[in-house]
Amino acid sequence: MTAKSISQQYLYLAVFTSGMTTLAVELSASRLLGSVFGTSNIVWANVIGLILLYLTIGYFIGGRWADRSPFPATLYRILIWGAFLSALIPLVARPILTAAASAVVGAQAGLAVGSFLAVLILFSVPVTLLGCVSPFAIRLAVTDLRSAGKISGRIYAISTLGSLLGTFLPTLYLIPELGTFRTFLLFAGLLYVVGLFGLWRIQGSKALLWLWIPFVIALLSAWALNGPLRPPTAGATLLYEDESAYNYIQVQQDGAGNRYLYLNEGQGIHSQWSPDTVADGHRTWSFFLTAPYFNNPPYTPDDMHSLAIIGLAAGTIARQYTSVYGLIPIDGIEIDPGIIEAGIRYFDMNAEQMPNLTVYAEDGRYMLGKLGTYSVIAIDAYRPPYIPWHLTTVEFFQEVANHLEINGVVAVNVGRTNTDRRLVDAMTATLLRVFPSVHAMDVPNSFNTILVATRQTTSPDNLAANANAVEPDSTPLLYDSLVWGVNQLTPIHASDLVFTDDHAPVETLVDSLVLNFLFAGGADQLANPN
Repeated sequence: MTAKSISQQYLYLAVFTSGMTTLAVELSASRLLGSVFGTSNIVWANVIGLILLYLTIGYFIGGRWADRSPFPATLYRILIWGAFLSALIPLVARPILTAAASAVVGAQAGLAVGSFLAVLILFSVPVTLLGCVSPFAIRLAVTDLRSAGKISGRIYAISTLGSLLGTFLPTLYLIPELGTFRTFLLFAGLLYVVGLFGLWRIQGSKALLWLWIPFVIALLSAWALNGPLRPPTAGATLLYEDESAYNYIQVQQDGAGNRYLYLNEGQGIHSQWSPDTVADGHRTWSFFLTAPYFNNPPYTPDDMHSLAIIGLAAGTIARQYTSVYGLIPIDGIEIDPGIIEAGIRYFDMNAEQMPNLTVYAEDGRYMLGKLGTYSVIAIDAYRPPYIPWHLTTVEFFQEVANHLEINGVVAVNVGRTNTDRRLVDAMTATLLRVFPSVHAMDVPNSFNTILVATRQTTSPDNLAANANAVEPDSTPLLYDSLVWGVNQLTPIHASDLVFTDDHAPVETLVDSLVLNFLFAGGADQLANPN
């Protein structure tokens, strides 16, 4: 093999690594932002759109740069600088994201949006440099115009193969195992090694002058990656922090020993565990206990046979149902294995405490289709801005109805604000396409409404009638939940918007809801939700 062929093969390696790093940076960018701003379409659109813009600029600059300086050493220096600046992204972004997390919690719209844009701007220079690589490599590889098409096609194919690896490797393995920040550093490190070795092959010991880069990155990493991305709330202790394939997960414990599950931006508690009680202080979960009591009276605890939960989280709903109804069969579906692990470790979601609970780490709609029928199906898989659209449609709720007993009910947790109930109204309209009756309860001191749809025609007065038949002393948690449910009943309003598998503009609606909330005094609403 000639020196020329070896040089060309190394050029292909550089192109492969550059393509891999480009897509890895793009996928990691969405996770970097998602830990604070979520993963809605508007986040993805900004990430993808700006990355494509930066690459476009890079292609243009790279072609002109290659014509003016058609030397391999120039290309390898581009790789080294691209690697260095890619490694800087998560390190510089860390303090920005920490401030943004506080801004999101405090509903400071200006700071939140500014932080979002600041992080996206951090990608401009490194991604533009990565965009320079392919046209530069083509200029170096083509020595005979008769083979220009073949070589350029080969280079773009190799770059695309690298992009495929850069798409799947971070998402399926590296981010869950290493986290977003270290995934950035790993791919930047690979790109740096390829660039440095390529430069060493040309310049020899002069290339060692670039060894300052890993030392700088190591020092910055020790500073920037020290401590959690989102500090625990005041008076709480951080028990657990992890980054799964789907979420940034935290478990915090307050001074009384109560534990709380926070995800991503931390705007909401997704599960709660208390050492001495299963009561939740009239939070969202206990309202799910009221669901079957919308059936026509008399409805008694003996009529409750089984439960399915889509959006199990760390098992608060399952724990409460087990406390009230004993060891009834419960199937819990949670797409994120990382959340399941946190539930087992910190929320008693284990075989010893809840032997009646079967947990499935699957998509809710897919898994429900494989299971049986239930008295109640609880859906707690979405609240703004994280809403899987395929769990909001008429077709999905028809599948839910097919898995309910004759007097079965479905209870759905839906987000809202004090002044904007458009999502609740659209979900009500969607449910009414499948179920004859829908009822609503506003959870106090929150931005949540529980919608209950029944297979039989029912009245909201049924809840009070069934509550009066429950002995307060025999099942205090159930009785207390029913009383609160009656007090929080609210009239339903069905909008003209109905979600279907063909047309479900859920994220457009949620984006509007969230932005209106932030720019209309959201901080004051957070301080005084009701």
